[in-house]
Amino acid sequence: MNVTKRTFDAVIVGAGGAGLRAALQLSESGMRTAVLTKVFPTRSHTVAAQGGVAASLGNTTEDNWHWHMYDTVKGSDWLGDQDAIEFMVRKANEVVIELEHFGMPFDRTDDGKIYQRPFGGHSQNYGQSPVMRSCAAADRTGHAMLHALYQRNVRANTQFFVEWMALDLLRNSAGDVLGVTAMEMETGEISIFHSMATIFATGGAGRIYYSSTNAFINTGDGVGMAARAGIPLEDMEFWQFHPTGVAGAGVLITEGVRGEGGILRNDAGERFMERYAPNLKDLASRDVVSRSMVTEINEGRGCGPDKDYVMLDITHLSPETIMKRLPGIREISIQFAGVDPIKGLIPVVPTCHYQMGGIPTNFRGQVVVPKSGNPNSPVPGFYAAGECACASVHGANRLGTNSLLDLLVFGKSSGETVVEEYRAGNLSLKALPADVADASLARIARLDGQKGGESVHDVRLTMQRTMQKHAGVFRFNDLLKEGVTRIAEVAARNKRTEIGDKSMVWNTARVEALELDNLVEVASATIVSAEARKESRGAHVRDDAPDTPERPNGRDDSKWLKHSLWFSAGSRLEYKPVNLTPLSPDVESIALAKRTY
Repeated sequence: MNVTKRTFDAVIVGAGGAGLRAALQLSESGMRTAVLTKVFPTRSHTVAAQGGVAASLGNTTEDNWHWHMYDTVKGSDWLGDQDAIEFMVRKANEVVIELEHFGMPFDRTDDGKIYQRPFGGHSQNYGQSPVMRSCAAADRTGHAMLHALYQRNVRANTQFFVEWMALDLLRNSAGDVLGVTAMEMETGEISIFHSMATIFATGGAGRIYYSSTNAFINTGDGVGMAARAGIPLEDMEFWQFHPTGVAGAGVLITEGVRGEGGILRNDAGERFMERYAPNLKDLASRDVVSRSMVTEINEGRGCGPDKDYVMLDITHLSPETIMKRLPGIREISIQFAGVDPIKGLIPVVPTCHYQMGGIPTNFRGQVVVPKSGNPNSPVPGFYAAGECACASVHGANRLGTNSLLDLLVFGKSSGETVVEEYRAGNLSLKALPADVADASLARIARLDGQKGGESVHDVRLTMQRTMQKHAGVFRFNDLLKEGVTRIAEVAARNKRTEIGDKSMVWNTARVEALELDNLVEVASATIVSAEARKESRGAHVRDDAPDTPERPNGRDDSKWLKHSLWFSAGSRLEYKPVNLTPLSPDVESIALAKRTY
């Protein structure tokens, strides 16, 4: 197969919020930048973010970055790296105001400031009362953000390769990253994108689960490519289940609904969150709310004929408020649940939503790996930002609206780092090995040459149902062990997949098979890391690690206050310490304590 080569100063894989923000930084600096994306940029999954972006602007209620940092560290169940968290929350106001100046159409208060709403886990005075911190554009914040950033990139002459799928990360014998191979999805053309700097911003991999709020494009491509190239994956046991996906459909109902006053109710109409989080109630952190909902369902207080969901109630809000602040949610509820929330209650259930783990990075966006005794040694030429990266600012549980903040702060930070290194002369275009594209060509050849193999659809479905059953909201020792075995079987089956008669299929069949390679890497990392972590922490809750006075919330800080690193080769695990040291001396390290809301 003929392989063409394209050369750029920098290549970015992914055109969501993080990729566009990084690209803008590079293009405006004068670097020749290519962005590869499977879909048109404004269709990237950031478009689905509804509720807002966190920043302690204090436009309606008093707020400051210290409180935001406390909430983020506490929400992470103390697994977040505090230097990265401090960097993020201190940059929040800057990147939001910058976005406003790019033309982002935020909602406004009566006095013209950016409108802010309450969100789960966000508080004043270190957990005392809810705070209005989420900067929102109705319930279409991600949509507005993508359009603002894309238009700015068009102005900066960023070069987009739309409907191109990155296949594999290119490295030389010294471990330097040299770019990627990629396939044009329409024609099947394979190209090498050779660059001084490569930034992954490929988003999450929620499609490893059967029920997910994620788009079908969220197949963990960057995470899978990194794993195959020998980069470890950090904290992959931690997956956030959003409390409110539409029952039976999985479509997201933003936490902003509860921020505007929505109430979760069981079959008796009871506001049950008062039992589980008496202070913040329905606005407790997502892992707490999701487990509370599942407990209500498991104890027989669910709703519907099968009593397998609960209800979200906003009928007490005025129609004017719903139409102004939550117009998209009303539309989703009518279309996917058959309910007008002005008049009726929305059936909701926890649904896989967000990947807390990913490619290990520092707060400068550099990908870091264990080397010569340093657990955070940068990989030359390789950077990552957004959901595919693990800085780690989310730890074991992400706070709502910190995802869009993550995209902005670390998209910009990774771009700034590349520009700094480029101008300092620390980046150069290194020679490509002669066999640099062989791995990608072999993957394509295997698919095209396979006869009588496994169905891609069947293998993917088995993987998704296995993950849903064995690594869900609550996790059980026996199921985790069984899940490790079953996902290993899925990985073996995936090596035998075929795409059918080549004269009868579109390239989409080939794309789905290549995406499954990445999903299987992510599923393997998740189930192996989850089985190995013998404690409950954040979104990872085991039945054999209950809440006790000696182990608050089921955590075992003496043994498990550490990040997991999963290596694809041999499916083995290593661990590295959590950074409990903030950047600046005006923040004391936040003491570990029981998480209550």
